[in-house]
Amino acid sequence: MVQYNFKKITVVPNGKDIVDIILSRTQRQTPTVVHKGYSITRLRQFYMRKVKYTQQNFFEKLSTIIDEFPRLDDIHPFYGDLLHVLYNKDHYKLALGQINTARNLISKIAKDYVKLLKYGDSLYRCKSLKVAALGRMCTVVKRIGPSLAYLEQIRQHMARLPSIDPNTRTILICGYPNVGKSSFMNKITRADVDVQPYAFTTKSLFVGHTDYKYLRYQVIDTPGILDRPFEDRNIIEMCSITALAHLRSAVLFFLDISGSCGYSIAQQAALFHSIKSLFMNKPLIIVCNKTDLQPLDGISEEDKKLVMEMKAEAMKTVMGQGGEVVDDEGVLLTMSTLNEEGVAAVKNAACERLLNQRVELKMKTKKINDCLNRFHVAIPKPRDQKERPPCIPQAVLEANAKQAAEKERRKTEKDLEDENGGAGVYSASLKKNYILANEEWKDDVMPEILDGHNVYDFVDPDILLRLEELEREEGLREEEEEDDDFEMDGKELTPEEKEALAEIRKKKSLLIQQHRIKKSTAESRPSVPRKFDKDKKFTTKRMGRQLSSLGLDPSMAIDRARSKSRGRKRERSVDGEDKDNGDVMDMDMDQPNKKLRLRSMSRPRSRSRSRPPSEVAPGEGFKDSAQKVKAIKLGKKSVKKRNKDARRGEADRVIPTLMPKHLFSGKRSIGKTDRR
Repeated sequence: MVQYNFKKITVVPNGKDIVDIILSRTQRQTPTVVHKGYSITRLRQFYMRKVKYTQQNFFEKLSTIIDEFPRLDDIHPFYGDLLHVLYNKDHYKLALGQINTARNLISKIAKDYVKLLKYGDSLYRCKSLKVAALGRMCTVVKRIGPSLAYLEQIRQHMARLPSIDPNTRTILICGYPNVGKSSFMNKITRADVDVQPYAFTTKSLFVGHTDYKYLRYQVIDTPGILDRPFEDRNIIEMCSITALAHLRSAVLFFLDISGSCGYSIAQQAALFHSIKSLFMNKPLIIVCNKTDLQPLDGISEEDKKLVMEMKAEAMKTVMGQGGEVVDDEGVLLTMSTLNEEGVAAVKNAACERLLNQRVELKMKTKKINDCLNRFHVAIPKPRDQKERPPCIPQAVLEANAKQAAEKERRKTEKDLEDENGGAGVYSASLKKNYILANEEWKDDVMPEILDGHNVYDFVDPDILLRLEELEREEGLREEEEEDDDFEMDGKELTPEEKEALAEIRKKKSLLIQQHRIKKSTAESRPSVPRKFDKDKKFTTKRMGRQLSSLGLDPSMAIDRARSKSRGRKRERSVDGEDKDNGDVMDMDMDQPNKKLRLRSMSRPRSRSRSRPPSEVAPGEGFKDSAQKVKAIKLGKKSVKKRNKDARRGEADRVIPTLMPKHLFSGKRSIGKTDRR
């Protein structure tokens, strides 16, 4: 299968760009340093190399342009004529010929100057010959600038051409403008052809693909054709004529029987008869479109007679192997692309006709004999006259009937939309499929916000089940309480037992309260200032008495309490003596002198004692200081690689290099200095 892909043609530069590219490459790829002290042989070789290298690059560049553009005599006639229609074959060949001539001229110039360089007797003469050779080559390339620009425009246009395979199974759609060709194309393929209510919406060939019996078919939508002389047709119409003339395909001639396209049936019939010579040896189908506006039976007798004449011409394409008409079905079909009535039938008929014709053509070739020798078709003979119809079980028949009943078309949302004004007017109701206890609730409006609260927060689909569980749990608890308190009834207890029960319950509540106080953390427990301890219950003396009653030495505990409570430097007492052995708990009480109290309150706190990092504090989780030092070292080591791999980011402070060294160093030579 030959595929023509013109998108692979490389871009054609203009003359100035080609000169810049080649000379820059020569400067970069060849030696550049030469001295007059070199031998004359070395000087000649130096400049001959430059001339030869330049000629070789020009030759390769122009050869690539010539080889990549298709030759009209070597490609399929369809593409040859299509390119001739679009670009004028003579101009196309002339442009390629000029490039070929320029390529040969450059080769001749290089050959002549290399011959002259062999006799150069000095550095100056060799350099002058090299400059003259390169200058003449560049002049030749600049003279073909218009041809290069023309080829570049052709390349851009060819890259936009559809990829059409002339040899595959093809369905060709033709007819007057605005008869529904593009609409039919969009229905049967995945192509997206622009459809508008005016003529010549389609200005070029469009290609789509469809499937039939597991085979891929190529569908080509052609621009509209007008009934006028061949030489008066424009480029758009000639694209259609070229496709009809060169592609082996099934032809669908569209006929607008409603006349809404702006052309009568008589005009369309005249067009059919003027181009019927292009339909020879091709399956032809007359498609009467827009039957939703005008059915085929409702047209006048004259128009019906014209349609029958067109059908008779189309019947000539339905030929059997013996040259006789074998079937008149599938020649004249009706269709409406608006409601899709008959679209599938037209597609199937065209594909079937084309497939049968291709099979018949292959059966007439000599290759079929080699294949037929390998096949044997066995046809069983009846053994008696008894009829044996197929036996289908009753269950299968019932299932088929049930399936057919289910397939009866039900109203979809699309049908409801069409009945109620179409898109933009009809709004589908999402509530009609709600499953509710009462059908009347479906159209009720559900508020989203009620009394300042979000209604959805209070919606629980399982609220009834939860309510039943709560009631059941409440009943079980009531039964348990009755079972626990049945012997504690006041009727069965004596007054002494009642007093004991009250003491027990009181003691139990106290224990619960104490447990809750112990359970609460230090952060959540409120700190009560000491000035509210009016009764002075919490003093070191009382603590000492309690510890002594338990048989413990209270001195260490008292000293620790004093050291913990001494948060400020102790001030001098009123009588000027330090009370070292005084009660620390009582020292923060109301002082008699107001000035002294204010002075003590304004004193700053003493600085806490500094602790080395290796010392283990309680609660840090380390066994000893060595373990803590090791943990600190491991932590620093783990982040070392991450810090080392850090990169400068947008938020980092940047001090740019104000004078880069590569721009402000070195000896400045003669020439331009705009680089620095």
